[in-house]
Amino acid sequence: MDFSGYRGFCKTENAMITPNLTERTDRNIIIKDKNIILNDNGTLPSFEKLLELKAQYPASHCIAERENAFSALELPDEAEISGIKEIAIREYFFTHSEEDSCTAARAKTLLAWTKKMNFCPKCGSTLAYCKKESAKECPECSVQYFPKIEPCIIVLVKKEDKVLLVRHSYRNQDIFACIAGFIEAGESAEHAVYREVKEEVGITVRNIQYKGSQSWPFPDQLMLAYTADYDSGEFSLQKEEIAEAGWFSKENIPASPKPGSVAYRLIHNLF
Repeated sequence: MDFSGYRGFCKTENAMITPNLTERTDRNIIIKDKNIILNDNGTLPSFEKLLELKAQYPASHCIAERENAFSALELPDEAEISGIKEIAIREYFFTHSEEDSCTAARAKTLLAWTKKMNFCPKCGSTLAYCKKESAKECPECSVQYFPKIEPCIIVLVKKEDKVLLVRHSYRNQDIFACIAGFIEAGESAEHAVYREVKEEVGITVRNIQYKGSQSWPFPDQLMLAYTADYDSGEFSLQKEEIAEAGWFSKENIPASPKPGSVAYRLIHNLF
């Protein structure tokens, strides 16, 4: 993966989240459910358009992180917009640069976190935006709370010239994807890979190899991508999770995740 030109996110003393859209920013992220709003030419909307939509939907949640040069607005699902288009965020990840994708992922994650993190878990007081960090703080007990991410693993299991793909019981019923799951407390990522494969399809794996990662802001996952080799066992499916599992050759891949997802990159060997 090429990181040339990637600046990263500002962590200076003055980096902070604010709920106020008072200063123009270079990048204006407008989110509607799992979609991002773009101009017809694929660029991000202007700051004026963001303010226009905020005025049209005043209850919409918004934030800005000026040191990282973006403002973000979350529109309600029923919002009607004209003169601009919306595409899936995962498609945006595929069609835009690494830096643009990271900014969009950060904006969506922070929108979700700031919207739900309103009270101090320690004393119950209403939290305030921190003035020196991208965080919230309690005015009563002075504890700071930072945005959280949830690490997950996703693994493509290989057996000779075939790969293991599964169809989930509870979502995207027609899509075959990789095995994935959250890392449990006390586990390493590699332990999670071994456990998830064993739990969901009943086989064991070896030669677990890290391939890369991707922010997956639905709402706050960090996907750690692995490959592994089949070791032993026969399929025994965890029915509440997995409806179907099979070994597929590269020439016979069924309907699978679209470009822009880490699963697509694993399945099509793009790491």
